[in-house]
Amino acid sequence: MIKSKIEKHPCLSSIIIFAICTIARCVEYFLIRTDETVIAENFIHKVFGIIVLFIVLRILHLTWNNIGFKSEKILKSIGIGLLLGFACFTVSYGIEFIINLMQNKNPHFEIYASGFSISGEQVKQSGILFILLCIIFNIINVWMEEGIFRGLFLKILESKYTFATANIISALLFGIWHWVMPMRSYMDGDSSLPNLLVMGIGYIILAGIMSIKWSMLYKLTGTLWTGLGDHLFNNVIATNLLHLISDTGADELQIVRIMIAQLLSFVIVLIIYKKRSKSE
Repeated sequence: MIKSKIEKHPCLSSIIIFAICTIARCVEYFLIRTDETVIAENFIHKVFGIIVLFIVLRILHLTWNNIGFKSEKILKSIGIGLLLGFACFTVSYGIEFIINLMQNKNPHFEIYASGFSISGEQVKQSGILFILLCIIFNIINVWMEEGIFRGLFLKILESKYTFATANIISALLFGIWHWVMPMRSYMDGDSSLPNLLVMGIGYIILAGIMSIKWSMLYKLTGTLWTGLGDHLFNNVIATNLLHLISDTGADELQIVRIMIAQLLSFVIVLIIYKKRSKSE
């Protein structure tokens, strides 16, 4: 019965699954706040999302292979994604470095994971254990997000809609998914309402563009592993581990860095996708 309802109403079903996962995300972000502990990462709701994904796959009689987690050429596919992330972020880090250099801020790079001390203050965690935890938690992160938003949602939605429509719906949900972060800053009193609106819309647009790109990569390669590799590079290296330090602070232009890299990689993937579509 549930299977037939999901297949009959793919958009509504995707929204309901999204809502269930978002409730878990809000509980962790607003109540548990795992990222404000020594663990420094909200990962519980991602594990919950993987469990939801597993249950829905069982209901629909689908396998992980059916939603893009192909068993063939896993390392090669992830490697291509990592290479895409490396190339584009090399450009964006370079631009960020030059901007700081032109402003005489004496920029340099440092590798560390952000953590929290017993007093609750954020500290630099450069130990190998914290770096490994950062990588592990982000593997869980991208596994859940790629599996739900690019794998499951596209699989469900494409049963009724075109790939372009399914991609837009999935991207919109992925953008809203990231609204939680600026919302918490606003609720905690760290940002104003205008800033919430600007940052919230910005997150939706940027995350939406990233989602569209990873969906196109899925369509191009037939596997989620390539997008997962690019997603992992963005989360682990550019967001969490490789920091640009200047005289006035750390990662002051991080959002600019990410936007440049993501827009550049989006254009590259879009060009390849368009050429492939014309040749078919």
